[in-house]
Amino acid sequence: MKITSIKFYHAQLKLRKPFITSLGFRDHANNIFVEINTNVGLTGWGECSPYPLINGETVDTCFVVGKMLAQRLIGEDPRETAELSALMDKTIYANTSIKSAIDIACHDLAAKSCDEPLYLHLGGKINKKIYTDYTVSINTIEQMVKDAIEVKERGFPVIKVKLGDGGPQDVKRIEAIREAVGSDIGIRIDANQGWKVKEAISTLQAINGANIQYCEEPINKHNYFKLKKVRKSSPIKIMADECLHDHYDARKLIKGDHADYFNIKLGKSSGLVKAQKIIQEAEVANIAMQIGGFLESRILFTANCHLAHTSDLVKYYDFDSALFHETDPVIGGMEYQHDWEIRIPESPGLGLEVDRKFLDKCKSLEIN
Repeated sequence: MKITSIKFYHAQLKLRKPFITSLGFRDHANNIFVEINTNVGLTGWGECSPYPLINGETVDTCFVVGKMLAQRLIGEDPRETAELSALMDKTIYANTSIKSAIDIACHDLAAKSCDEPLYLHLGGKINKKIYTDYTVSINTIEQMVKDAIEVKERGFPVIKVKLGDGGPQDVKRIEAIREAVGSDIGIRIDANQGWKVKEAISTLQAINGANIQYCEEPINKHNYFKLKKVRKSSPIKIMADECLHDHYDARKLIKGDHADYFNIKLGKSSGLVKAQKIIQEAEVANIAMQIGGFLESRILFTANCHLAHTSDLVKYYDFDSALFHETDPVIGGMEYQHDWEIRIPESPGLGLEVDRKFLDKCKSLEIN
């Protein structure tokens, strides 16, 4: 099997309401869908959601770099996913988002060529249930309380709360949210690097009574070597996110004893090849993991679900972003159940297609 063409689509998806974190405000998801065609008639799908402040990419850079990568990959066998991941790294440094979208599409093809679902192709098995949380954006205390109550009323098992724009105010937010939703629903928090070290420690100590599952990336990613200090002083578990891109980062975090948990995102790791290497490192160190994303559609989160079924240590799931979109152009793939369990089809590969009418409206670039 050989790659005959790679096509990139700018998939702009309006959000139902603004998504606000300590890193900024977004009212649209500007994603890249990747379609890879082969000489045997099989098509693979991938996706990324470039985020300038985390992976340093935009839609425009993804088109430029995507063209570079595609020109190197035409004629290659998409089943050789490890080799293609290495070839992309030899072509250009970083650019993990667009590499991940191509990597996912190649894995989709590899599994399809074997007529098996992706999780099975990756060596996984379905022996657990996956339930997603739902995120409450940074806002006024009143609005965040209102949003948290709505999340509970919709039946989600866990509320994820965005924080990080001021420790004292964040304490008030969490105290108000916990009082409003009661003690029978999980709460996890994400500061998105928003606190200083002392601020992180004091904030986490102050909200200890709110029964928080864990805190994602409390301080700036460049200060990852100070995470251990935060972790040792915090009564709440610490999850590495923005400072964890690939397996090399995983090794540094493990060696330094900096984090209790890891948050894997394919847009940071360059795709499934390196994500599996992170999982291998975490399994040796017995570190539990979450799999999450940025603002992708069900293409990416279907890949996430398949990956989640490859390790018992993947215990947390942040798979809500596709629910933020006003439109869903994906046909097949993962499905949200009434209780927010997520199930994937047993069809080959990712088990999905994309609505051609939607794609026809997207800006696109094809390399063949």
